[in-house]
Amino acid sequence: MTPEVSVIIPTYNRRAMLLVAIDSVLAQSTQSFELIVIDDGSTDGTGEQLARLGKAIRIECIEHRGPAAARNRGVELARAPLIAFLDSDDLWAPAKLELQLAFMRSNTDCAISQTNEIWIRNGRRVNPGIRHRKRGGDIFIDSLRTCLISMSATIMRTDLFRSLGGFDESMDAAEDYDLWLRILIDHEAGLLDEPLVTRRGGHPDQTSATTPAIDRFRILALTKLLADNRLSPTRRNAVVDVLAEKCRIYAGGLRRRERIDHAKFYERVADGSHQWRADEFDCAAKSMRSTLREISHGC
Repeated sequence: MTPEVSVIIPTYNRRAMLLVAIDSVLAQSTQSFELIVIDDGSTDGTGEQLARLGKAIRIECIEHRGPAAARNRGVELARAPLIAFLDSDDLWAPAKLELQLAFMRSNTDCAISQTNEIWIRNGRRVNPGIRHRKRGGDIFIDSLRTCLISMSATIMRTDLFRSLGGFDESMDAAEDYDLWLRILIDHEAGLLDEPLVTRRGGHPDQTSATTPAIDRFRILALTKLLADNRLSPTRRNAVVDVLAEKCRIYAGGLRRRERIDHAKFYERVADGSHQWRADEFDCAAKSMRSTLREISHGC
């Protein structure tokens, strides 16, 4: 029987947290799902631990390539018309899938939805800021400065994910921000305003802790977006404004670190973005990937 949703958990060296995350999926009040765990080259015994869990879970171990590649591989294996992602440091409430699947059945035009969430940082509950408040509907412009869709709270149509090419595997961070914006050009986001996900933060291996200056990847995402001919004039102007703002801030940081040539590149993007054509942004995105690699390697 074809499952209603494919649940995909990517993981890398989080054996203890992963097992708790898996338990939260297996404890769901509906069983109309398949669970796919992609071990992204863990070296902490995760693979051996997963091998003991039996046949209820589809497990694949791959060479370490990052969460974007791991999630994309999970979707390649998915058999269901819907996909749901769960980060290995997060948890689901028992009714999460049941309620969200019911929402997607009742809203057949909805391509992507999310639930609300509880934030835990360093073992203590915290309240997210107003700018992180979840909302439904047309959230494209609101999502430019702050990523308003959470990975572990999301369900989306599998065909849509595949049609957009999935996550950009060349991005070390903000690959979710990049994909959500590409989706939100054409689709509104559904929202179940119930906290059905526990988002656990504060541990040292989080991307926000291990990847400096994540805004450089958001800048790349915005530059790519401006090469997309689906943007309306209003949305294009909004993207340009945020791109210029982020480029100037990042360039200032590069100048403080005496990366003058790289700073000048981002300043040129900021200064020219209101006049550039889509093909010029495509060229800029290619140059930006090269620049990011150089900065990451300390050149």
